[in-house]
Amino acid sequence: MAKKTKNSEPEITAPKLYTTLEKEASAEFTEKKSVFIGHACPVKTEEEAIDFIKKIRGEYPDAKHNVYAYQLHGGGIARYSDDGEPQGTAGVPVLDVIKKSGADDCAVVVTRYFGGILLGAGGLVRAYANGAKIALDAAHIVTYENYIEFELACDYSAYQKIENELPKYGVITDDCSFGAEIVLRLAVKETRYGEFEARIAEMFAGKLAVKRNGERFDFK
Repeated sequence: MAKKTKNSEPEITAPKLYTTLEKEASAEFTEKKSVFIGHACPVKTEEEAIDFIKKIRGEYPDAKHNVYAYQLHGGGIARYSDDGEPQGTAGVPVLDVIKKSGADDCAVVVTRYFGGILLGAGGLVRAYANGAKIALDAAHIVTYENYIEFELACDYSAYQKIENELPKYGVITDDCSFGAEIVLRLAVKETRYGEFEARIAEMFAGKLAVKRNGERFDFK
């Protein structure tokens, strides 16, 4: 999308982007007999983050430590806890991994079952950072952006040609109904909608109309 500036030069507006976690997930590993279980979850508010931390603590009440960190609103809110580990060896590394991942509005808890062997400060930092990383990987970091929802009706002879074009533009197929004609309900990134619409017009000499229905935040 572009708009004119005072000197008539087009100003390019960057697409709205929002990077967070797709889902709640967990992963674990063992380091010198200590078991570390990383848990990650997308959250929208500090209350949701706290509720998630309480839930994990409730699921692992016998664990030695439930270290946590969360970030909201682009880093406007960021909290962490070492939960009994030496200061700076647990919560800070977890929060640092969140920040470096680019994921916003998320909470991570790394549960530790102590195995009887001390890891030392450096070992703890590496272990908690790894617990956070594998949790975020399991939860799948995704970037949402604005998608245009639209509809395209065609006959059966045009259907295969259109299907072949969809992957080239990253088009998502929401629904497809077959009757006297085929009706495709689709969505594509706002930044690619214009070129896909132009491509359809070119392919069918303007005889197929793309009907715009709305927009949404999505990822692919």
